[in-house]
Amino acid sequence: MRVFITGASGFIGSAVVPLLLAEGHHVLALARSDASAAKLAAAGVEVLRGDLADPASLGAGAAASDGVVHLAFNHDFSQFADSAQTEYAAVEAYGEALAGTGKPLLMASGVLGIAPGRIATEQDGLDLSASPRSRSMQLALELADRGVRSALLRLAPCVHDRTRAGFASVLAQIARETGVSGYLGEGTAHWPAVHVRDTADLVVRALDRAPAGAVLHAVAEQGITQRAVAEALADRLGIPLRSIPADQAASHFRWLAPMLALDSRADNTLTRETYGWEPVHPTLLDDLREGEHAAPGGH
Repeated sequence: MRVFITGASGFIGSAVVPLLLAEGHHVLALARSDASAAKLAAAGVEVLRGDLADPASLGAGAAASDGVVHLAFNHDFSQFADSAQTEYAAVEAYGEALAGTGKPLLMASGVLGIAPGRIATEQDGLDLSASPRSRSMQLALELADRGVRSALLRLAPCVHDRTRAGFASVLAQIARETGVSGYLGEGTAHWPAVHVRDTADLVVRALDRAPAGAVLHAVAEQGITQRAVAEALADRLGIPLRSIPADQAASHFRWLAPMLALDSRADNTLTRETYGWEPVHPTLLDDLREGEHAAPGGH
């Protein structure tokens, strides 16, 4: 299969591309910069120069391929609404290129905030008022009615290995800067987690097998408390553990503060049973205790 992928040089994409190549797929990857293009070409990937903000380049990549994996998103939270609109235009471009073909379109999204107060499942629908990105995800699912084998891959907020861990890496950075490993209030809010290599395995399985309109949960651990995350970081860094009261959250955690207030847990039963997916790589806390991202002076 000729697979068009965005975000190929990113954290998750860098784990997905080798698996696609190992499965015998031909990979066409979007690259904006010379550095990304060179990195991808060296990995044996065909490069398409373009940009997420250029729907024409995305449509061209989709039209030239047998399937699409869309992993890229601008996670600058100061421009979140604009990034969501860019993503919506990307899905529109994919729809125009893939309508009536039956080709797969796998869109990465997230589980955070899907079902506040309870454990989210793959059968939970989208709340269009919950996030500006929800419109894009709804549009992607609706492409199933236009002859596209579209599916959503809901990612855990902590996709990790020993170098990166999503939101947990941000907590590590803040801990290094402030000298304390903080958690909000009692630290009982949860974040789901999944190893990046398990995530990549699920991407390849979904590309091959996910039916039109499917929703998958890339979640290995249903929910890790934020206090447990902070404890692991405190142990690794050798710094004090501290509860941060709500009235100090914005100053201490900065842009991450609203995410800390979200108690999110997610189930993966349907995903595992449907795709034969079994996460086998280390847990989030293992990677935080042993990883470089939590090491003094690490990145």
